[in-house]
Amino acid sequence: MGYGIRLLVRGDYACYTRPEFKAERVSYDVITPSAARGVLEAILWKPAIRWVVDKISVLNPIVFDSIRRNELGSKIPPNNVTAAMRGGKDLHQYINDDRQQRATLLLTDVAYILEAHFEINKEKAGETDTPEKFYNMFLRRARQGQCFHTPYLGCREFAAHFKLIEEEGEPESYYKDEAEIDLGWMLWDIEYKAEVNKKKTEFSFTPKFFRAYMRHGVIEVPKEVNI
Repeated sequence: MGYGIRLLVRGDYACYTRPEFKAERVSYDVITPSAARGVLEAILWKPAIRWVVDKISVLNPIVFDSIRRNELGSKIPPNNVTAAMRGGKDLHQYINDDRQQRATLLLTDVAYILEAHFEINKEKAGETDTPEKFYNMFLRRARQGQCFHTPYLGCREFAAHFKLIEEEGEPESYYKDEAEIDLGWMLWDIEYKAEVNKKKTEFSFTPKFFRAYMRHGVIEVPKEVNI
């Protein structure tokens, strides 16, 4: 296990979209481990390390709100991007022709404490890549509010504000007196695999889920899941 950190994350809005809802966006009750890892990687990402989320503390009450937003109905195909780079295709999308209005059930006024550590990827680590080096690098960046890109809470338009927790005391959870709350099945992460088949690389994406229980406002994130 690498060096552990605690990070306070807040935001006015958040939406951790449930994959079982297709047409409309519906958020999970709390931040998912993969979204929490995305916040940490926004502050410090290196090929030589891998972030592992250990615990998620839910500080504020879980409150939902419903809004409607205009969104694009489709994405630009990757083949069109490649053709445009070669100068053989005009790359564009017209919002007036592809606009869709979708409802979103999101969270408001969220705050979490993320407890995590990082592990060294020995295959990609160099001779000077040590746990102490990356730990101090993260501390320096988190203290100064530095990040590679603005961390967000599920959707890019919902920016996250973060603060490193170094003192012993910490904010109390709204659910500190609740013995256990079953939050149902939650996305743990997505497993990416690349296989070379007939000189062509094929990518597969396998979502993994876990049963999330919040005990006294804290969710224990499993190290591995097989579901």
